[in-house]
Amino acid sequence: MQMKNVVTVLLTMCCCMAMGSRIYAQNPGDQYSLGFYHATGDSSGFHSSLRDYNVRPAWNLPPLGDSTKKRSWWHRKLFSEHLLEYNQPDYDFYADFLPDFQLGHSSVNSNTWLNTRGVIVGGRLGKNFHFYSEFYENQGKFPGYIDAFGRSTGVVPGQGEWKPYSGNKAFDFAYVSALLDYKPAKFLDLQLGYGKNFIGDGYRSMLLSDVAFNYPYFKIVATVGKIQYTTMWAQFIDRDYPKASYENGYRKKWGVFNYLDWNVSKKLSIGLFETIIWQDSDSSGKRGFDMSYLNPIMFLRPVEFSVGSPDNALIGLNLKYATGKNSSLYGQFILDEFKFKEVTAGNGWWGNKFGGQLGFRANDAFKVKDLNGLTEINFARPFTFSQRTTLNNYSHYGQPLTDPLGANFVEWVNVADYRYRRWFVRGEIMLAHYGLDSTGTNFGHDINKSYETRTLEYGNHIGQGVATNLLYVQGTFSYLLNPKNNLRIELGVAGRKESNDVMDKKELIFSIGLRASFRQLYYDF
Repeated sequence: MQMKNVVTVLLTMCCCMAMGSRIYAQNPGDQYSLGFYHATGDSSGFHSSLRDYNVRPAWNLPPLGDSTKKRSWWHRKLFSEHLLEYNQPDYDFYADFLPDFQLGHSSVNSNTWLNTRGVIVGGRLGKNFHFYSEFYENQGKFPGYIDAFGRSTGVVPGQGEWKPYSGNKAFDFAYVSALLDYKPAKFLDLQLGYGKNFIGDGYRSMLLSDVAFNYPYFKIVATVGKIQYTTMWAQFIDRDYPKASYENGYRKKWGVFNYLDWNVSKKLSIGLFETIIWQDSDSSGKRGFDMSYLNPIMFLRPVEFSVGSPDNALIGLNLKYATGKNSSLYGQFILDEFKFKEVTAGNGWWGNKFGGQLGFRANDAFKVKDLNGLTEINFARPFTFSQRTTLNNYSHYGQPLTDPLGANFVEWVNVADYRYRRWFVRGEIMLAHYGLDSTGTNFGHDINKSYETRTLEYGNHIGQGVATNLLYVQGTFSYLLNPKNNLRIELGVAGRKESNDVMDKKELIFSIGLRASFRQLYYDF
């Protein structure tokens, strides 16, 4: 496809989107409609930019057929209920089997397939305590570009480490997540989890996204009217650094995150973000959790500076403005490192590391119920999120904690979906430009490379290196069987083209499957 035609398609899609958004951010899955978003901020305590994973959602759909007719046990379990389901005034409990069985074909990797058996249990004790845990055992043969990513990094995107299966032709991997959520007061929420987090109003996040694998965390969320304050401590894994020993496993690093979200009015909300990443051990020995970062109400950068630490500090901004009842403009800015005199000099100094986002989303486009759209631009300058070592860079399990493209990139993402009763269709077009490294160079795209190996001191710009273009187009058509666990029959097609002066990789992918769960997995990179 010529670049001119690509731009035409993207502009047409954006015009269609610009009519009307809403994605509620609770546990968005790859089939989770954009229509769950709340576009407007208000004084009732709703804050759209902090995605809440403490409740396992279900589609709110009318029943199949005559709702007054008594159905068999098999019919109810397949189409309208959890496998196990108990609802009492003092407690709730549910459990489900979550299959993800897919067959497909890739123009690069021939026949593809996925065999996933998942289990989820969850519930409520009293009014203030919720819990859930889910486990997935997987074997799969992936399309060519995902297979290549897995073999070069040792991880399946967003799902952790793999081991060889079927004569090393496929991957065998497991995935687990869990959460304990307790609300001791109306304004306070305590969460202890092993999972993912997301800050922002877009499809991507340049502050903290759910792209990488699960990790343990403890989160405190305080909401008082128009203001919500969140502090989170988390532990991350560095697979790129040699193991300290067999007994200790992979090297670890810690992170503390503060996020203040303020609904200034029913239209405007402002979020302030800061984080510190530090390594679990250094040349002086075991460091572990740094008690200097224990206080949940503080500015992290002055503390990091005062103790003379080599830790990685980042600050950011999240903005949203409701342009209408069902539409909003949103944006982000992330600052990793800079010198004011170098910025004003305009010489492209490598240490001016920052990124950003600008987007628009709308729901009920053209006044058509459940027709939703989103378009956004994301970028990051070379070397953003990288550090001297991966022991304190902004990554986990080999993947960025923000956009999957890392740094030294600009991308344009467009997503639209439509739901009619139990029928669902979703489409995506993503166009990106970035600079890859040639042998022996580091132009700042791979955040897991040390910035001390940089090729250029000055003259750095987005797209430097081997200038590469990426086009990703994806469409999904599905029929929802059970709204409680998102069990659906799904047909998907995707096309990917990555090209530069030395390569031209094209891949066309088809798949069909029986799928369940609300997991969000990103393969659009």
